[in-house]
Amino acid sequence: MRLETLLPLGKVDPGLRAPETQLDLATVGRDAAFLEEIGYSGLVVEETKDDPYILLALAAATTRTLRLTTGVALAFPRSPTITAMSAWSLQKLSGGRFTLGLGSQVRGHIVRRFGMPWSPAGPWMRDYVQAVRAVWDCWQNGTKLDVANDRYSIDLMVPLFNPGPIEHPAIPIHLAAVNRFMCTVAGEVADGIRPHPVCTPSYIEKVMLPAVQAGARKAGRPLDAFRVCMKPLTASADTEQALIPKIRDARARIAFYASTPAYAAAFELHGPGALAREAAILSKAQRWEELPRLISDETLDLFAVIGTYDQIGARLIERFRGAVTDVEFSIAVRDGHDRARLSRMAANIQSTPEADARRMIVGS
Repeated sequence: MRLETLLPLGKVDPGLRAPETQLDLATVGRDAAFLEEIGYSGLVVEETKDDPYILLALAAATTRTLRLTTGVALAFPRSPTITAMSAWSLQKLSGGRFTLGLGSQVRGHIVRRFGMPWSPAGPWMRDYVQAVRAVWDCWQNGTKLDVANDRYSIDLMVPLFNPGPIEHPAIPIHLAAVNRFMCTVAGEVADGIRPHPVCTPSYIEKVMLPAVQAGARKAGRPLDAFRVCMKPLTASADTEQALIPKIRDARARIAFYASTPAYAAAFELHGPGALAREAAILSKAQRWEELPRLISDETLDLFAVIGTYDQIGARLIERFRGAVTDVEFSIAVRDGHDRARLSRMAANIQSTPEADARRMIVGS
């Protein structure tokens, strides 16, 4: 099992920064080098307040072995050709260490934040990935560019705008997914999935991976190298006392996710239908402070991994061994003790064999 972490990082607190805090771009390269030094496999960046491709370019320039992944970059607001070029440039800069993680974003954001017409996300994503791969094939192999699917018609690539072949042209594509249809699309055209934090190991095993396998069979593709990469929902702190507010935050996060229709399937498998309805009512009324009380201890333990920093590594392994190939986690680093602890955690998690997860994915 590979251990990765998610930006934003921080000057004295790599990997544990409040979502509302602005990322200091000047620290990205240094923090990435720190992660590589203590033994992490990879660094993941999401697209919220900063361009993920720029962040990874900063990280690529200061590292040599760290895998670099967008987790995720938004697909639909960008032309497939633009995304293809950003990925191509990062793959060149990193020497073959880049993974293109793509997400669809929900309809409201596509229409109201990006001013674009909406189409069903699954078919759109299939067309998008196929178009990106066609552009790459044109650049690498001189194949005539001729994309003609339901969403895109792309057939122009003049020499001035063709960057040409690169040394590592096989750029993996991972898709953010929750529901069956997107998982099926991932099996058809992608190299991995990124389950949402509400996806339990049981949901991944019973719902997501069978859909991936169905998509792969439809496309006649093998899944031997397919990855399942996840940042689990965790509540972790240095001491039991410091863990109390983290647990409260986890309860609120679970209730918020329960109120979101896009994540309903992950909750329905475990039966908390009444929870989702009540959470939706409170969410619509913006009564956020009341959300945590909806989450029982049983539901909390189902969706979150809880423990002190000295416990959490083993609990992540116990929960996700066999269900994922890559797990993302980090702790605050304030001194040499924290640094040594995080280094040990990285070593322990990455010594966990992937064999069980690989059997689940390929369906053998």
